[in-house]
Order: sequence, then C-alpha cells, then structure tokens
Amino acid sequence: MSTANNVECKDDSIQLKGVSKRFGKVQALNEINLTVKQGVVFALLGPNGCGKTTMVRVLTTLLRPESGSALVGGFDVVHNPQNVRNIIGLAGQYPAVDENLTGAENLEMIGRLYHLDRKTIKKRVAELLEGFSLTEASNRRTKTYSGGMRRRLDLAATIVASPSILFLDEPTTGLDPRSRLALWEVIAAQTKNCNTVFLTTQYLEEADRLAKYIAIMDKGKILRVGTPQELKECCGGEVRISLRLTDRNQINQAADLLRTFAKNELTLIPETGEISMPANGETSLVSEIVRRFDTAGFILAELGLKQPTLDDVFLSITGHSTEENEKTDSNSNTKSRGAV
Repeated sequence: MSTANNVECKDDSIQLKGVSKRFGKVQALNEINLTVKQGVVFALLGPNGCGKTTMVRVLTTLLRPESGSALVGGFDVVHNPQNVRNIIGLAGQYPAVDENLTGAENLEMIGRLYHLDRKTIKKRVAELLEGFSLTEASNRRTKTYSGGMRRRLDLAATIVASPSILFLDEPTTGLDPRSRLALWEVIAAQTKNCNTVFLTTQYLEEADRLAKYIAIMDKGKILRVGTPQELKECCGGEVRISLRLTDRNQINQAADLLRTFAKNELTLIPETGEISMPANGETSLVSEIVRRFDTAGFILAELGLKQPTLDDVFLSITGHSTEENEKTDSNSNTKSRGAV
C-alpha cells in the first residue's frame, strides 16, 4: 500500500479488539474488531445513533471502553492516553474555534498549546492559512466567517502540530455543496507522508469519494469492511439496465416488450417513464433493446447500465438507508480537539 507520493505505508494506525461501550440500556459499541492501515482515508459509514462518535471518543481517549482494547499509533488508549494525544488531531462535529479571535490568532493559540516555538508557529500558521484558502480572512475575527470557512479553520487547527493520525467526526455536516467539495480536497491531501485520516460520515457520496476503505456500522456493530468497489461487488446487488422513455405514457407497452428479456423482474416508475431490469451479465441486451424499441416506435430519452452504489450496499446489509431517523449517538456533540 502506498500514498499518492509513493511513500510506503505498511504499519497499522488503529486497532480495536473486542471493544464495547454501553450508556445505560444503549449498547453503543458491541464487540468491535477493526484494523485501519497507515496512510489511508478510512471512512466509518452509518446513520445517526449507530455508535460512530462513541468509537471516535474511545480512540481519542475521551471515553474509556468497558471491555476490549484499542491501540492508536501503537499506544493503548487506556494505559497510554497522553502518548495517543501527542500523535492525533481531532475535529468534532461542530467547529471548535474562538469567535473573538482572528483566524491567524486561533491557529497561533493552538501552536502555543502544543508548545511549538515561535518561528515554527509563524511558519505553520502561514502554510495552513494558504493551504486552506484563508489568507485573505486571516486578520478577521472568526465570528465573521461563513460556516465553510469556520470548518476549514477548525480542520487547520487540528493539524497545526502535523499529527500522524487525524480523526474527523462528520466534518462536512451542514456545509453547502461548494464548501463540502473544497473540504474534501483538503481531507484527501492529508494522506501524503503516511498520515492516516479516520473519517465518520453518514454521507454515502463522501465515503465513496474519499475513502480507500469503508466500514459499514449499524446499531453498535461493524457489519462489513472493504474498499468501495469490493462492497459494491459483494453486497450492492446486480448491474441493471436503466432506460427512460420520451413519452412516459408508453411505459406499460414498453414494459410488455421488455418482459421477453426479464419476465417479472422489471421496476417501473410511471411518473418519469423510467424502467429498469437486471442485466444478468448480458450487456449485449442494451443493443438488442435499442433495436426492438426502434422497431416498435418507442423513443428513448436515456439508456444505460446502472452500477451498484454504496446506497444499495448499505440498504442490502442493514435493511434501511443511512438517512433513517434514529436516536442521536450518545454524547455526540464532540467539540474537543484532543492532543494538547
């Protein structure tokens, strides 16, 4: 395994063995076993209330597990918490910046908390302000920043001391699409020089876009781990042929024609004139459908193969989508940054 700049990264950054944590009657973590390799973006994907934030708090020494063991950078989170804090950065679900300080002052303060010398702090602050596109706003008070700017500043603060392992708990929640895309670029860049990013998210697109490996979590348990492609191939269902008619009123007649290929395995959406059917490994069916539709006088607006998505994977494994409204994870409002 290697990062984008070809630096070899072989060690495990994070290991959990039989980790459990309960809040009253709620089993937040249930016998978790998980290994995260060095130098990758690893996404923990699941709905609110599934235990994602609890796991992050255990790994960053903010909560003690009731059973099992957890190593971060080779250090035990219970027996060597200070060693863990010295090598990690943590950005919680909400930006933890001082609104009365400027952007530059916020970063300088974090540098002092890490006991960096003044020369190093000055250089690091300038690098981060430029890297996170905050240079022009560096002397403005943070209270004047937009939500996306605050989030970028919060993430910049977590890496002032160049931590080798970065924990991001739902970092793009509440951001507009443009701010989210900008933050994705910043997160992806962190894996250079073997930095590891442990990311929690309930956004399927985010996990698919950023992560080399994904763990699907639900109700306190890890249900499946793999690359996005591996998960789609094993659990995402079949490749389907998807088409849309120009005249949606012809959908029933078109469906009758397609049943010669798929019998009763058709999915129809009359409101949009869309029909889908299993490809059954026969991609040549696409050209045959075009020929028969042309003969029958049906005009196609769209036709193509639909690959399985992470949404299909999650639904297949858990029986519900990531957006299902569940109880919010216990102690989920993490604002601590760790490692000071």
